[in-house]
Amino acid sequence: MTVDVPGMTLAEAAALPAVVDLMTAARALRIRRTTAYALARTGSFPCPVLRVGGMYRVPTAGLLRLLGVDHLMR
Repeated sequence: MTVDVPGMTLAEAAALPAVVDLMTAARALRIRRTTAYALARTGSFPCPVLRVGGMYRVPTAGLLRLLGVDHLMR
């Protein structure tokens, strides 16, 4: 069974703040929630992830670079 994960439009990616939560990054990469947390926990998420307190945060610059749209950075 294939489950389609909603993605993110280019306009949405361009409007992202400097740092996003893990689920926003997962949505941009079309990664499911469980997979995203497993990858972050093991240090295997495809772009840099910061652990702030008990939360995961993803710098938008690394995310946009991975997506190949880093020209959107302000």
